[in-house]
Amino acid sequence: MSQFLDILKTLKIPLTTCGPDWDVLRKAICSAYFHNAARLKGVEEYVNCRDGMPCHLHPSSALYGLGYTPDYVVYHELILTTKEYMQCATAVEPQRLAELGPIFFSVKESDTSMLEDKKKQKEEKTAMEEEMEKLRRLQAAEAERESKIREKERRARQQQWVSMPGLRQGSSTYLRAPKKLGL
Repeated sequence: MSQFLDILKTLKIPLTTCGPDWDVLRKAICSAYFHNAARLKGVEEYVNCRDGMPCHLHPSSALYGLGYTPDYVVYHELILTTKEYMQCATAVEPQRLAELGPIFFSVKESDTSMLEDKKKQKEEKTAMEEEMEKLRRLQAAEAERESKIREKERRARQQQWVSMPGLRQGSSTYLRAPKKLGL
């Protein structure tokens, strides 16, 4: 940091802050590292925009545990371990890459970004799951209603039998008490 301040003093450039507007800082980083740009290919996997080499965010990177993966990043260097890891990565917009490195990049306009596509797919999946749950509940209610109807019909058939004392169920003869022998 002190080296940076010495350079500013030597060149007589005033030290200013970007304040809450971090886009100014990201634009400066992107203008220096646009040749080290990578786009999201799969789950936590990026591919270098210039040579197509697969790379991943370094686990110590702030973007690694962000909760979502940005569509495009620029990085300072690659570290080779078991995988190619990008170190000092910063999220950037593809329009910024096309603006600062027009020789290498151009932007194809599409109606949605990858993040919006994922969000839309998640919403559609949730809607389908809710619809399936609603259908299951309807089927369960229908099955319960049918079982109640069958139970009522079964009870109605049982109640149609006329009870007569001494009549054995399923036969037409009466049970008679044995005759007493004797006087």
